[in-house]
Amino acid sequence: MAEGEPPAPQNDIFCDLPVRMIRTGSGVQLAVHVSGKFDDQRPPLICLADYCRNMIDFSDLLKKLPVLGTTDWPVVLIDLAGHGRSGRRKKASLYSTPSDAADVHAVTSALGVEKALFLGQGHGGQVIMALAGQHADLVAGVVLIDAAPVLHAPGLVRLRDNVEMMTRVRDLRQFQAISRQVFSVSNPGATNDELDRLTERTFHWKGGSKRGRAVPRFDMALIRKLAHVQVDDIFAAQWPLFHMLEAAPMMLMRTQFSDQLPRSTFERMAAMRMDAVQVNITGQGSPALLHDADEIAALVAFMNHVAQHCPDCSVVSG
Repeated sequence: MAEGEPPAPQNDIFCDLPVRMIRTGSGVQLAVHVSGKFDDQRPPLICLADYCRNMIDFSDLLKKLPVLGTTDWPVVLIDLAGHGRSGRRKKASLYSTPSDAADVHAVTSALGVEKALFLGQGHGGQVIMALAGQHADLVAGVVLIDAAPVLHAPGLVRLRDNVEMMTRVRDLRQFQAISRQVFSVSNPGATNDELDRLTERTFHWKGGSKRGRAVPRFDMALIRKLAHVQVDDIFAAQWPLFHMLEAAPMMLMRTQFSDQLPRSTFERMAAMRMDAVQVNITGQGSPALLHDADEIAALVAFMNHVAQHCPDCSVVSG
């Protein structure tokens, strides 16, 4: 497959999340899943996954929302360029947070969304900040999960090294042993079957058990962009982008074992936004699985709060 082309069809892990493809101004086709009923009473919840991840991370959330009285709430899941079933960019250098933000705006325009409640994990949250810098009026509210305007080098290094290690393996049993070890760091209480299902969200095995390979559900160019990152690197903070969200209601969430969002940074964000709802997700690291009743109940309460205080949360079409 040449760079820039959509990924080949993948297995049925995505079968419950049918998508439509929306071509953006950058020429990339993004996979977009739309559910619920669009109306002028509730802002659509638009979810963006973390770096190298995809919309399947929100599948549990979609299943739990109706249980908590949010039947038919409009929800939009977007795979950013190079992620999941979306197309790849032609060059690795074209991957950037501002480019992703422009693509998300193209999707909202195509769907006729005028205001939305955005939820972003990690990189997805940084894309929302960049989007607010470009189109602040589009953001009716924001949920940031393990996301900050400061990149944390150790988390990026671990991601890069883990992916490179997993994609070098050619024996299925060895791959399972490594992947279980990798994902158990964020999910220490998970069974081997649960860890295997988590692995399938970002990799699928191609070939036989003795001679095969793990195929990423993302563009490896994203990993190559991290080639020169060192554990002790310090990246420039983008606090002005965080401040672009100052007019929007905010929820800040952090997983207990996050390797992306240090507690000190989380506390600084909370101090800057003392009005923000704060939620600590225990027993998990990135990405948050969003399947526990307490955290979803808090999210639903925040969604209703945003809807009640959003005077113009209409959509032109759904």
